[in-house]
Amino acid sequence: MLAAAVQRLAPSLPVFPAGHVWLAGAGPGDTRHLTLEVLGALAQADAVVYDALVDPAVLRAAPQAATHYVGKRAGEPSTPQADINALIVRLARGGARVLRLKGGDPNVFGRGGEEAQALAGAGIPFRFLPGLTAAFAALATTGIPATLRGTSKAITLATGHGAGDGDDELDWARLAATGQPIVVYMGLARLAAITAALIAGGRAPQTPVALIQSATLPGEKVLITDLAGAAEAAAAARLRTPALVVVGDIVRVRGAWQARLSAVQP
Repeated sequence: MLAAAVQRLAPSLPVFPAGHVWLAGAGPGDTRHLTLEVLGALAQADAVVYDALVDPAVLRAAPQAATHYVGKRAGEPSTPQADINALIVRLARGGARVLRLKGGDPNVFGRGGEEAQALAGAGIPFRFLPGLTAAFAALATTGIPATLRGTSKAITLATGHGAGDGDDELDWARLAATGQPIVVYMGLARLAAITAALIAGGRAPQTPVALIQSATLPGEKVLITDLAGAAEAAAAARLRTPALVVVGDIVRVRGAWQARLSAVQP
């Protein structure tokens, strides 16, 4: 039934030209969050260059393609970005249809723009294939609304990767002063510094926080705490990356309807 439905839509999917690079998002993790456009690209690709946050099961959709793992994980040996740029340029110049596959969306803390700059500079044709970004997927699948009338009017996606790094530091006080929800990517290692900065900026210590590890995957964990206790709670639960930190009253409403959330059946 599913295959027939996809086949009926196939004529609207774009053709992948030889020598082009498509910078694509694989979604938050589980293969069910792949877009049809990315699935079509996987079926046509000659080479797939993929990250650590891409479920290897996704590669089953591209049995004809050569695969190149270039994963980056905090605290582990990582492929330098310059080497990744050089690889996708070299493969495209060799005439391959190159799918550069990233977790989430390529342009939401995925360095898609940097790779696009490298491709443009090398004269390689490219395009972006959007993916479901981890923040919105994690919120939806754990029953937290990204926005809710009467609770939030905006939402901020921020990176915690540069927290405490001088010129790279976000102005957490200004983010705190908005009173609106914040979703922090790559913030687990610096969670104590981030939560302290938000409290110093005026966000109440009792502000609800959700810590979401490995959203949509079998290892998913959801820990509900507050701003003052988030770092200690994360350490006690031994949370690990990838994890998102969700700060704001949108977390509070989850408890009211959690019992009615429909579980995903494997």
